[in-house]
Amino acid sequence: MSSSAAVQTPAGYIGGKRFLARRLVELIEATPHRTYAEPFVGMGGVFLKRRSPAKAEAINDISRDVVNLFRVVRRHRAAIEHELRWMFTSREEFERLQRVDPTTLTDIERAARFLYLQRLAFGGKVVGQNFGVARERPASFNPAQLVDRLANLHDRLARVSIERLPYADFIRRYDSAETLFYLDPPYWGCEGDYGAGVFDSDDFARLAELLGRVSGRFILSINDAPEIRAAFAQFEISAAETTYAIAASGSKKVTELIIRN
Repeated sequence: MSSSAAVQTPAGYIGGKRFLARRLVELIEATPHRTYAEPFVGMGGVFLKRRSPAKAEAINDISRDVVNLFRVVRRHRAAIEHELRWMFTSREEFERLQRVDPTTLTDIERAARFLYLQRLAFGGKVVGQNFGVARERPASFNPAQLVDRLANLHDRLARVSIERLPYADFIRRYDSAETLFYLDPPYWGCEGDYGAGVFDSDDFARLAELLGRVSGRFILSINDAPEIRAAFAQFEISAAETTYAIAASGSKKVTELIIRN
C-alpha cells in the first residue's frame, strides 16, 4: 500500500470516531489486505484518516444524503463549491433548510444542503438536529475553508467505489480472502438516531452471523453493552477508552469495544 496524507472529513457525523480514529487506523494498517471496504462509512471519520490506501477501496452507506454528497464532491466539485459560496451561518437559514424536502432539490443542491446542516448541527446529528453555535468559537460553516477540504476529498475519492447498498449486500459483494472490512454500525440503544427503518436491535445478531462467514478480516467498533458482547462473543473483543461530546463544552469518558476475527 502506498502512503498518502490523511484527509479531513467534510463535516461531523453522529457516531464519528474523532477520539478513537488513531487507534483504529493503527489496527487497520497493521492488518494485511488488498481490498478495504466500509459498509457504514458516514462522513469517513476512519476511512479518510488512513494514510495507506489499499489497492482497491469501497465505501458504502444506506443514507442517500451521505452517498450523494460523496458522489457530487467527486464528480461536480466546482458546482457544489459555487453553491456553498453564497450560504452563510444563520439560525433562521438552518431552520429553513431543515424544512426543505430534499427530494425536491437537484443532487448538487441536496449535497450543499446536507453539508450545511451537518456542519452546523450539534454532535453531527442526522435526526433531531439543533443549531450548534458557541459564543467563544467561530461558526463551523465557512465556505472559504471548505474549498480546500473539498478539493482534498475530491482527490482522495478518485479511485474509490461509492455504493449505497444494505450492509449485508455490500459485505457479500466485496468479501474475499484479501478484504478487510471496517464496520462502524449504529450504537446499541441508538439505532433510531439514523432514521426510521435504517437499523434495529435485531440487526446486531444478523451482522454477527454474517461476519462469522466472511472469508476476509474485519474490525468493528461499537459502544460497550452486554447485548453486544453476547452477540459477538465468538470473536476477539477488546475494550478501549474514548471520549463522547455531551454538550457544547462538555465530554465524558466511555468504553468502546473493538471486535475482530
